[in-house]
Amino acid sequence: MPRIPMIVRTVPALRRALDDLRSKKANTIALVPTMGALHDGHVSLVRMAKRRGSKVVVSIFVNPAQFAPTEDFGSYPRTWKADVAKLATEKVDLIWNPDVGTMYPEGFATRILTDGPAAANLEDRFRPHFFGGVATVVAKLFTQCRPDFAIFGEKDFQQLRVVARMAADLDLGVRVIGCRTIREPDGLAMSSRNVYLSAAERSAAPVLYRAMKESAGRLRAGEEIALAMAGGAGMIASAGLALDYFELRHAQTLAPLASEGGPRRILVAARIGNTRLIDNIAV
Repeated sequence: MPRIPMIVRTVPALRRALDDLRSKKANTIALVPTMGALHDGHVSLVRMAKRRGSKVVVSIFVNPAQFAPTEDFGSYPRTWKADVAKLATEKVDLIWNPDVGTMYPEGFATRILTDGPAAANLEDRFRPHFFGGVATVVAKLFTQCRPDFAIFGEKDFQQLRVVARMAADLDLGVRVIGCRTIREPDGLAMSSRNVYLSAAERSAAPVLYRAMKESAGRLRAGEEIALAMAGGAGMIASAGLALDYFELRHAQTLAPLASEGGPRRILVAARIGNTRLIDNIAV
């Protein structure tokens, strides 16, 4: 049976544990921030972390600061025992599992103000609270865990760009690394929220990936941007999903693209039933 990783829940205990992990000067630490409900996409991040750092820390914290009152904080999947078992199998060194009172103690009054890729009129248009909450909790995780590397999935692409910008802007000394999206065999991006989908919704959801691939192919063939993107958006609407956005953006700045310049990314968000799904691909 795999050894259970060390589990710590207070900042003093975390600092003592990290000092032990860094007892050899050559040791480097790779952090994988998560909200739990771990799936194979998270496992891929852990495996990347093992390639980058000599010691791996995984944080599990469902962050209330990034949920609006109408969102699913209370019902967000929590699978602690299964998560620990997965991380034990992957031979993670340490699990950082603070509670809300540890992360946001009484009197907590500081929040990071985000701009740049956080104000790209994508997720921020529909979840204006989101990136301030993400940036604040990730900055805390970085200062608590003091990692050399931090591993994030590309599925949440705008979040990846926001975190990388924050780490650079605040001189946090962390190299933020993005990892490719892990997909189901039919193309649906793995997500903890996929458990919300009914059988019929799960069957329809892969249209997001198919639509992105369709539009990307048309763009690579030189079709006009507006026409290529309209084709993909039409596929999604025809499948019965309510589209929030289907956009072609510069892959680094997330600025809108009206011409060929720079690396390109298609980003999509859509609702099906009560579930909101996001995804993206490179063009």
